[in-house]
Amino acid sequence: MRIKKKHLLILLLLLGVGLPPLGWVMTRPPALPSYDEVVGRYRSSEGTLLDRKGRVLHQLRVDDEGRRLEWTPLDGISPALLTAVIQAEDRRFYQHSGVDWLSFLSAGWRNLSSRELRGASTITMQLTGLIHPDLRPGQGRRSPVEKLRQVRAAAAIEQALSKPQILECYLNLVTFRGELQGITAASQGLFRKNPHGINTDEALVLAALLRAPNADLAQIRSRAESLNRLLGWNQDRKGIGRCAERAVSGLYYVTPEADYAPHVARKLLLGPLKGQARSTKVKSTIDLDLQLYAAEALRNRLFSLKSENVEDAALLVVENRSGDTLAYLGNDGVRTTARFVDGTEALRQAGSILKPFLYALAFDAELLTPASLLDDSPLEISVLGGIYRPRNYDDRFRGLVTARQALASSLNVPAVRTLGLVGVDPFLAALRDMGFKDLQGPDYYGPSLALGSADVCLRNLVDAYRALANQGRYAPSRLTFEPARHVPVRIFSPEAAFLVGDVLSDRESREMTFGLENPLASRFWTAVKTGTSKDMRDNWCVGFSEYYTVGVWVGNFSGAPMWHVSGVSGAAPLWLEIMNYLHRSRPSRQGARPPGLRQHETRFPDLDVVRQELYLEGTESAVVKASGKEAPRRILYPVDGMILAIDPDIPAGQQLVLFEAKAGQSDISWRLDGKQLPDRQPTARWHPKAGKHKLALETADGQVLESVEFEVR
Repeated sequence: MRIKKKHLLILLLLLGVGLPPLGWVMTRPPALPSYDEVVGRYRSSEGTLLDRKGRVLHQLRVDDEGRRLEWTPLDGISPALLTAVIQAEDRRFYQHSGVDWLSFLSAGWRNLSSRELRGASTITMQLTGLIHPDLRPGQGRRSPVEKLRQVRAAAAIEQALSKPQILECYLNLVTFRGELQGITAASQGLFRKNPHGINTDEALVLAALLRAPNADLAQIRSRAESLNRLLGWNQDRKGIGRCAERAVSGLYYVTPEADYAPHVARKLLLGPLKGQARSTKVKSTIDLDLQLYAAEALRNRLFSLKSENVEDAALLVVENRSGDTLAYLGNDGVRTTARFVDGTEALRQAGSILKPFLYALAFDAELLTPASLLDDSPLEISVLGGIYRPRNYDDRFRGLVTARQALASSLNVPAVRTLGLVGVDPFLAALRDMGFKDLQGPDYYGPSLALGSADVCLRNLVDAYRALANQGRYAPSRLTFEPARHVPVRIFSPEAAFLVGDVLSDRESREMTFGLENPLASRFWTAVKTGTSKDMRDNWCVGFSEYYTVGVWVGNFSGAPMWHVSGVSGAAPLWLEIMNYLHRSRPSRQGARPPGLRQHETRFPDLDVVRQELYLEGTESAVVKASGKEAPRRILYPVDGMILAIDPDIPAGQQLVLFEAKAGQSDISWRLDGKQLPDRQPTARWHPKAGKHKLALETADGQVLESVEFEVR
């Protein structure tokens, strides 16, 4: 500290003749905090996220005004550093009572002939400005009145705090370099170690920084070497120089104590805590052990899928009863293609993952039972802008199937037919009630909504599947133990929710598409569904056991398609691994059947099957068979008025148009522009020719069933 020579003379005069009453009032220091208050008011610049058991889960910087880490008690600081700091800043620290008068006066008399002099502030005097804002120096030098207030404040501190407490507070509050405040931030930021591990060379450099935290390399090195000589340590100058170079390099990194849940930390620490005077420690619902296991499993799964052009994944685990989020992985951490993208919140195309909610609505409205027969055959629906023609994932059609088989095997055409029964508006309304807020209007989707043309996020999906696990009651999951702000909302009846869970756990009904042995077949009771979006850009697998709901998304944040990866081969193995871990020592059983359900033996003559089936009370059937009415035979492609374009880049002889008809097993024939085609099957091939054409579908005896006109350009 330096003050003007004339100020020193005034100060000495006041000290020599005694302060008048006015001066005594003017130099009265403010009320100073106790040691416990100083420690209690201290706030780290790092927010700390704790797991459900109080273990550190993640640390994240929440204050940009300075870098302060956890408070370090005096016995956690290197003895070499304590010695160096006292020698550099206040060598008679343990002898004086706040002011080193000998040093203060001798410094003054030695420098009376110079322009400025050193004020000889002790550690206690420096601490006054660190613990009370009114005692901090202004833009210029301290005036005599300010200096006397500092002196009196130092005396008050000495009476209230012990020497070890004073030194501890000073080292935890003083600035060492740039924004690094306190010994913990300085030792970790400059030397990447905790204060107790600071060696002799590092102690000399840290002590040298205190006088001028932003001094250049030459000044820091000179001060450290001088301090080395004063202490008689005889440290090598090269070692001191290397430490000084590291300290002034401008590059520092504070290693967080834990870095396991970055997206949860940003939600809980940067949201409610920023700018608020409250604890920077938040306890979350996350379980650290599960979080670490899930992270490793996710990394391993991505590694195994790397050759299939898969880069990213996200995972959530929620406890069914409480809604506690037990594991939350927004991406793969440092290995991800977009570290700050939260894959649990990112909107992606749903694919088949929404089908269970559609069937639950159909069961509740008694439009379908699990035994209802649905036609899985080619379907054409006129929509704005053309014809919508849904197909199954494997491009095969199964004919008549039960609703149970259609949902369990994720057949697309039956789902579209079910949406036609339920309606797009009611389906959208139910999805919105379950937290899916980023949905368009019904005209935007049309029948494609049944196959997941909507964009959804993993968190909403997990919450919605949890509603099925909780007997049709929806409530959003939570990340903290704060009292729930949402009352559970009834979306589906307990009976419909149970039916859907029963179907999604039915291994035999799933066999049609997935086979009996697949990652969806757990060794304990689970209900699970997969989904794959258009062009294989997204894989989903979401399902629940008796106690947990687990959701997995696999894909690329860039939107690039994966190569030959479906939900059952991409996301499902990771889902199963997490479920196995959760139930490694805890069984899972299907819940009790709601009172409104009845089991009844049902015969299916068209399928040549007899099985026990579940029904809502009053909808039971002993026999379920298809309607005797023959489906109309008609042309599926091309449609009337269609315009086809010849591709100029493909040789004319290699261009084909495929005529398709819905004709069942009956004999049919095709007639184009009055000439019969040789094909007598539901499909016929034709080399396109420019012009307008008329195509007719006829019976074997020449009766016209349907005709369409189209044009080739």
